[in-house]
Amino acid sequence: MVSGKFSQSLDSTPYSMTPVPSYNRTMPSFPIRRNTLVLGAVLFLFAVFAWAGWANWEYRQQAAERARILAEHQGELLADASVAAASDSPLADAAANLRGRPAPTFVLEDLAGKKVSLASYRGKAVLVNFWATWCGPCKIETPWLVELRNKYASQGFEVLGVDAEGDDLAPGDKAGWAKNKAEVERFIQQMKMPYPVLINGDSISAPYGGIDALPTSFFLDREGTVVAAQLGLSSESAMEANIKKALAQ
Repeated sequence: MVSGKFSQSLDSTPYSMTPVPSYNRTMPSFPIRRNTLVLGAVLFLFAVFAWAGWANWEYRQQAAERARILAEHQGELLADASVAAASDSPLADAAANLRGRPAPTFVLEDLAGKKVSLASYRGKAVLVNFWATWCGPCKIETPWLVELRNKYASQGFEVLGVDAEGDDLAPGDKAGWAKNKAEVERFIQQMKMPYPVLINGDSISAPYGGIDALPTSFFLDREGTVVAAQLGLSSESAMEANIKKALAQ
């Protein structure tokens, strides 16, 4: 028999209860919501960068097209003045006399010092282009040469760029020729010229009429015969027509 005192003590003693976790309680949604916001921000930034890249590419394309059109119009305007100025020169007479005849042969060095002969290109249509790094019209014309060379190379066409600087340099002037080569190399890199470039072109200018106008180009067929010549800056379309003429012979 339990005494009343003991029973009262049991009844009055509070129980220490450990809370039982509820598995039906809803967990906070803040971590999921935060991850969603981060992912959304990343996707938004990616979309902004993608749009900026596309807009920059589009701008560059439009700028390049405007520059090409401007250069072509400048070429067409300057061509008439250049040819008119050179029409009474020995160069014009030589160009007229060379048409239908074999081009004067020559051997020049490239920037690496390798000797290159015009005769080694027999069997290809060749554009012999006299130019200089300081020549403003040459800078307009060179992108046309690059484009046309790449367009018709598979048909057996090549450009020989002949740098006509160095007429004031002595053969033994190593420092002077080193500077000239550096300027030519810089021009080649800037213009991304894929065709052979030869130096000391002034040494072979006499058989071609003295080259008193730059740029000057001679178009040779596969047999090495001059089929056309352009004195001064012309247009890209006129240059392409003469290339087609050289290839067709």
